[in-house]
Amino acid sequence: MDTLLYVAAILLVIISFAHSYLGERYILIRLFKRNNLPKLFGSEAFTKKTLRFAWHITSIAWCGFAALLVVIAQPQFSAKTLATVIATTFFLHGLLSLVASQGKHLSWVVFFAIFACTLIAINA
Repeated sequence: MDTLLYVAAILLVIISFAHSYLGERYILIRLFKRNNLPKLFGSEAFTKKTLRFAWHITSIAWCGFAALLVVIAQPQFSAKTLATVIATTFFLHGLLSLVASQGKHLSWVVFFAIFACTLIAINA
């Protein structure tokens, strides 16, 4: 049973890297060559950054799920360990959102709030 969880985790990591690489190479770059993208916050650059981080945040989420599967496969896993993985995943979501949008896309605030709430809850 644990072996299947490890296989699932490995598949998630593989698909996350494939998703980011192939999406960047075959979808995003081609999409960004179009001249009719909407101008969010007054520029196409912000639109492109938003689409890029939204695309790659999916891969981060899948790696977070992979980490959860690895934790579940451990004989003595705890809710605290699961929550730590979740907190870390949302910290990475917030960081990507903050950096990629230079703070303009406010999802980073929510992602960091989820991170903080989870971290506080598990250490209370």
